[in-house]
Amino acid sequence: MIVLASGSPRRRHLLEMLGIPHEVVPADVPEEPQDGEQPEVMAVRLATEKAVAVHHRRPDALILAADTVVTIDGQLLGKPVDAADAERMLHILSGRSHRVITAVALALPTGEVRERCDITEVWFRRLTPETIRSYVATGEPLDKAGSYGVQGVGAVLIERVEGDFFGVMGLPVRLVVDLLDGAGRPYRFNR
Repeated sequence: MIVLASGSPRRRHLLEMLGIPHEVVPADVPEEPQDGEQPEVMAVRLATEKAVAVHHRRPDALILAADTVVTIDGQLLGKPVDAADAERMLHILSGRSHRVITAVALALPTGEVRERCDITEVWFRRLTPETIRSYVATGEPLDKAGSYGVQGVGAVLIERVEGDFFGVMGLPVRLVVDLLDGAGRPYRFNR
């Protein structure tokens, strides 16, 4: 069994889909960028900090953590603070491409932390103001980096995805499997 250092229902769902036994122990780590920090560095740092924070509570377990960052034109689009902020972000993304960066960290019982990072390019359809308002009114974008969920009704906003779809959801499963394999816990198809 591994410990998932995240309260994200999407990450939990992906581990369940894979049949990976886990328990959830969310990390309480502020998700703020440091001055001049590059998005990839930020995602890896935050995933690592989350893994380490939960490792201190559960030093006997494998701790899996992740962090997702959305960036466009060098601007970070984190989780919106409210509906107006979500609308603002969606207007920025409309008709354009952006990068979704998801880092995954695995803390071993020894205290060693191994991490990997995935970058996916996502293209949005051109969105009308009414489409944006209607989507925000669903409540779906309010807890997601970039203000959308590719796995929910937000899928209608997407024109195409180049890269790991699961990375856009918040947990690139191939990287999780690679990290577990490297830790001596190879993935098994247990259906």
